[in-house]
Amino acid sequence: MPELILLRHGQSQWNLENRFTGWVDVPLSPKGEAEARAAGEKLRGRHIDQVFTSVLKRAIDTTTTALDGAGITGVPIQRDAALNERMYGDLQGLNKAEAAQKWGDEQIKLWRRSYDVKPPGGESLADTAARVLPYWESRILPELKAGKNVLVGAHGNSLRALVMHLDGLTREQVLQLEIPTGVPLVYELDRDGRVLGKRYL
Repeated sequence: MPELILLRHGQSQWNLENRFTGWVDVPLSPKGEAEARAAGEKLRGRHIDQVFTSVLKRAIDTTTTALDGAGITGVPIQRDAALNERMYGDLQGLNKAEAAQKWGDEQIKLWRRSYDVKPPGGESLADTAARVLPYWESRILPELKAGKNVLVGAHGNSLRALVMHLDGLTREQVLQLEIPTGVPLVYELDRDGRVLGKRYL
């Protein structure tokens, strides 16, 4: 049975600084680099046929560091902005505490945690899902149906959108979903792409 491995990037420099990151291409923090190496140790001994990542370096670097750490070489990697983090628009670059002072705690919470309310100039989680899921259907799922093991290196919200789909979560349930940084999440699928089981490594 094919395996789908989801890997959220390690802590970024702006995660560390408590800033809204979105599509800004910031590097991993030292902790994030360590999380990527730790993910590699957890992946050691697994077989991966195909890798997909966003075009942002924090996801790319986490993924390549993990593959190196696991001793997995020569795997094709496809990068696509469809897997990018949710675009936070006018919030990008702002410290979350400073943003809360400007717009209020409740408004920031609504923008961050609701399913379909978007921040000024940015995307909602629903918008993120609207680009992630067609890419899943057209590019990733066919590889799994062909029996290949696939690793997806991406971001908190792009992976939340995908997990919502895989797990059949409601709009209310996905609001409580948190995906930890740098911890591989493995789905076992049947040949039709249906989920048989899942676990964190």
